Amino acid sequence: MVRNAPGRPRHTSAVEPTIVLGGAELIDDVEELWKALHRHHQLGLPGFAYHPDEVSWAVRSDEYRRWLARPGSFVLVAYAGAAPVGYALVEVLDGPEDTWVTGDRIAMLQSLSIAPLWRGRGLGTVLADRVDAELDARGIHDLMLDVVEGNTGAERFYERRGLRRVMSIYARFSG
Repeated sequence: MVRNAPGRPRHTSAVEPTIVLGGAELIDDVEELWKALHRHHQLGLPGFAYHPDEVSWAVRSDEYRRWLARPGSFVLVAYAGAAPVGYALVEVLDGPEDTWVTGDRIAMLQSLSIAPLWRGRGLGTVLADRVDAELDARGIHDLMLDVVEGNTGAERFYERRGLRRVMSIYARFSG
């Protein structure tokens, strides 16, 4: 069940989200959710040149198709009525990892995005719990993900779920 966070107005829709498990056939449904996440990243990490939303989506949707073509990969999309309000996309990679002891398959949570009006209401937790359940059902026990610098809310969320920071990425971009 999705809850209303203290101090947040309740979304006008009384519809509880329905979670759909799928693959590449759901990619077009998450376009606006990706764009919202793309804008959220820019707010948390200013001072870089960012692609416009349309360019970012063109690149990301191609990546999604490539990732979802890998065996075991999946996407979970949350719908309130017909409207997508959140999603989690998981790529499954071959293991073991070269540094840490892992199993033969490693999950990479490539995206977790919640529509702005649905943030802070527990939908991220619902999706993350469903990701964990899906991975358990597939016998995958190792999970990795990236968090954009400055997204402290995401860092706290994943740390509460028992994940630990294991790496930092440094970059120099021509833009």
